[in-house]
Amino acid sequence: MANGRVLIAGGGIGGLTAALCLAKAGFEVALFEQAAEFGEIGAGIQLSPNCTRVLHHLGLEPALRACAFLPEGTEFRAWKSGKVIGASALGKTVRDRYGFPYYHIHRGDLLRVLVEAAEGSSAIELNTASEVRGFEQHGRVRIAVGGVGGIASDAVHEGDALIGADGIHSAVRAQLFGDAAPRFTGNVAWRALVPAERLPAGLVRPMSTAWWGPHKHFVHYYLRSGTLVNCVCVVEKTGWEVESWTERGDFEELKRDFAGWHEDIQTLIDNTDRNSLYKWALHDRPPLPLWGKGAVTLLGDACHPTLPFMAQGAAMAIEDAAVLAGCLAADDAVTAGLKRYEDLRRARTAKIQNGSRRNAKLFHLTGVKAWLRNRAAKRAGGRTMDGLFRYDALQAPNAAPDHPRSNALPSRGTLGKGA
Repeated sequence: MANGRVLIAGGGIGGLTAALCLAKAGFEVALFEQAAEFGEIGAGIQLSPNCTRVLHHLGLEPALRACAFLPEGTEFRAWKSGKVIGASALGKTVRDRYGFPYYHIHRGDLLRVLVEAAEGSSAIELNTASEVRGFEQHGRVRIAVGGVGGIASDAVHEGDALIGADGIHSAVRAQLFGDAAPRFTGNVAWRALVPAERLPAGLVRPMSTAWWGPHKHFVHYYLRSGTLVNCVCVVEKTGWEVESWTERGDFEELKRDFAGWHEDIQTLIDNTDRNSLYKWALHDRPPLPLWGKGAVTLLGDACHPTLPFMAQGAAMAIEDAAVLAGCLAADDAVTAGLKRYEDLRRARTAKIQNGSRRNAKLFHLTGVKAWLRNRAAKRAGGRTMDGLFRYDALQAPNAAPDHPRSNALPSRGTLGKGA
């Protein structure tokens, strides 16, 4: 399909990246976001070369470099002693090997970069306070869009395809396959930001650091050119399963959760910006055997919600966007292009989902199992990430669905970057 009109439900990272990729490929795009404005509650994410390749292809490198942090490496440390268990290089090493950088970035900053790029494209129509409530297919796709909070009125929009990029509770997925509830993983995550100026010099190194401990772990890294430290702290808990990015966390509970941990962790917690402290229960879903029907398909968390234990959730959505646009542009029939996109992406995203679940257990081991894990981490270094980082979503549409490079991933023993 050389051109056409594509509808997107959801204005998060995946939906906006898809809009930009589709516009660059020659499509007109109408995107519908339920919230009254585009925005993300404060949290950091890691963008590895497999997705920064796509973002640079979209011309976003200058904007990203202006607000991101370029880490020099990653390391794993013991929860109490602080001993380095394993480490690998990022920075120039990654750029030289894969051609693209590794960024740490605030979600809100990334979203702003994407929104500004979309606003600058004459091919993209952005609609906020607009909830996609249903669709039907009769040749073309028609969607019912309802106003939110009285800001907009109900309307019907038509396009050649509909992409459900509306998250783990996707309304598009529910209409396609039913509304099964996501599964609570038994892990609760804390998110917090620490102004770097509050910390002793040298406390946080210019890298992503994951502290592994019994039944919990703690990750920190710089954001915004080193002015902020992002902290993600994951604890195995029962009896609390609230899944909300906006649920405020209690500082004293966080202190109790990490009592007895290394003094560096205590310093980070004590200097947390209390207004940036949030707590949410981690949920996921098993890989879907199908992502779509006809001219309707899914993208990102709507079809493969990914736990943060390989730092690949946003990366997978960004990869999806590039492959989707490439497949639609290369195929004369919308349905064939979407089917090809799904066939190219399902195996890779399922492996990332399963690897992230495995790491959730791996990071929290105790006793002899933890000792064996630490020995494996020291030997592995950064070699096991090669298949993950080398993936080229821009070229993937040219490969057969079972092409080994299209689904290349690290081996079973991979230790990801963490949240």
